[in-house]
Amino acid sequence: MDEPVAGLLSALDLTATGARTDEDIFTGVSQWMPMGRVFGGQVLAQSVIASSRTVAPDRNIHSLHGYFLRPGDVEQPITFAVDRIHDGRSFSTRRTQAYQKGVPILSMIASFQDVDPGLDHQIAMPEGIPDPESLVSDSDLLKGIDHPIAQYWATGRAFDMRHVEEPVYFERAKERVAHQAIWMKSFERLPDDEILHRAALAYASDYSLLEPILRRHGATWATPGMKVASLDHAMWWHRFGRVDEWLLYVQESPNALGGRGLATGRIFSRDGLLLATVAQEGMLRIPNPDS
Repeated sequence: MDEPVAGLLSALDLTATGARTDEDIFTGVSQWMPMGRVFGGQVLAQSVIASSRTVAPDRNIHSLHGYFLRPGDVEQPITFAVDRIHDGRSFSTRRTQAYQKGVPILSMIASFQDVDPGLDHQIAMPEGIPDPESLVSDSDLLKGIDHPIAQYWATGRAFDMRHVEEPVYFERAKERVAHQAIWMKSFERLPDDEILHRAALAYASDYSLLEPILRRHGATWATPGMKVASLDHAMWWHRFGRVDEWLLYVQESPNALGGRGLATGRIFSRDGLLLATVAQEGMLRIPNPDS
């Protein structure tokens, strides 16, 4: 699994062009995907890296709000333009646009803060979750399926993912509930770079967040005729955690209506620290829903 991790690190290693008028310009490459479209989590993580390079080293990203505007092409480089919107005494704000062929494929605003003292509380991690070592890796579950997407999910991802409930890749869930939990971590150890780990967490947060909607309606990723696309992605980092250590991703969907579904997630360290909160709305068009 070292090649997918190397591919992730290569994608996040943006090149600074040296050009700057009103914006800072960076370029990056994409990881291969079986359908030829750029993975949304990748361009989101790259935008985190690009914007982070324009703020003071003691200010870390604490939130982002991004919109996926167009599908990206894995064969084309991506240009990132960062607008330094604001630098205050404690906070900095950046807008990052990701371009291919002269048009934006993602637009993101992110906020950064230096380390400040303040109130501290968090929601507790759910109890009764089995340890990741007791669960089968999704990679092992998918290796025997002769399909290009299944093979990519099995061998091309940089993250080991282990569903607490049965996954909904090709078979319907036993229970139609709008929640699930997943253990995840990178297959290989990553460099000791906090910005990189925060970006990689954004990357991994996009893998499975729409699955509670599929689970609730008895659908799978292989449902014939289904069309799925991420529309937007919001994320708040609360505490630092390494993505090469086991993280619990607790997900639920509070609503689906009008061909759109909303899902939220909370990411905990193994010892119970709440590291991040995520929200995403997606387009989901399923033939004969709930049939």
